Amino acid sequence: MTPTIDDIRMAAKRIAAEAVRTPLLSNAALDEITGGRVFLKCENLQRTGSFKFRGAFNAIASLSDQERSHGVVASSSGNHAQGLAEAARLFRVPATIVMPADAPAAKRDGTRRRGASIVEYNRATDDRDAMTASIVADTGAELIHPYNDGRVIAGQGTIGLEIAEDLAKRGEHADIVMVPCGGGGMSAGIGLAISVESPETEVYLAEPEGFDDYGRSLAAGAIQRNPRTDGSVCDALMAPQPGAIGFAINSATGAHAIAVSDAEALAAVAFAFRTLKLVVEPGGAVALAGLLSGRIDARGKTVVILLSGGNIDPVVLERALAA
Repeated sequence: MTPTIDDIRMAAKRIAAEAVRTPLLSNAALDEITGGRVFLKCENLQRTGSFKFRGAFNAIASLSDQERSHGVVASSSGNHAQGLAEAARLFRVPATIVMPADAPAAKRDGTRRRGASIVEYNRATDDRDAMTASIVADTGAELIHPYNDGRVIAGQGTIGLEIAEDLAKRGEHADIVMVPCGGGGMSAGIGLAISVESPETEVYLAEPEGFDDYGRSLAAGAIQRNPRTDGSVCDALMAPQPGAIGFAINSATGAHAIAVSDAEALAAVAFAFRTLKLVVEPGGAVALAGLLSGRIDARGKTVVILLSGGNIDPVVLERALAA
């Protein structure tokens, strides 16, 4: 299913009672550094610590009782895992997550704590999609893909609605919205909502260097794979390639893409902690890294930066602060 703006609006109604309407914050230090007007959409403060709860809850809410009775399954490095586990807990359905063995401990623990079962795999040698498909075949569970699922994309698109609505209440509009990007589901949902609610706004996708499949795919006009499946501090953004549904949307809405280094992502984590007083994981900080590194010129512009997750292991935070 390719979602529409009506699907996003329906998703907003479905998730309203459970998802947090996260704040849109301004910060004088960011304005001074960049020469622009900067707002932060703080999905690191979302339920389960990332935006993923929105799409997961919308997807399960869209299922029939019979479909839910078989449970749900997904592959995830941790944020979708926790979001799906929490949504499944609320609906009282079993959840199984195919999760990399090197996923951050905070994400593994959060997934188990919410009642989901974890099946571990090796990022470098195992085929997570094949493992997930095998579980679906054996159990009849409903696959809730972390990004290539119209129900999930519609749920993530509610972020775009909130950005447009909250800016309008302040008498503002965004010139640029910058979004962290792995498989592209969130960026597609936000881009679709923004293209309708604020069509003059440009959407930029921020990726880790070495996992810039979205930028290469948009440039080529066709989906490109990443050459590797591990090796970035941005564990949440190492999807093998863009999802087909989201890629079609991001292509149609004219999204742009930038890539940032691990060092820049960690510097953004440290900046968020020290200056913004916010805890953000590296993958959730790549849009902020794109702004702080100057890859986007914010001078005289209004820019919204999405902080997409805050599920960071203490050792990684310590590494960021020590750099």
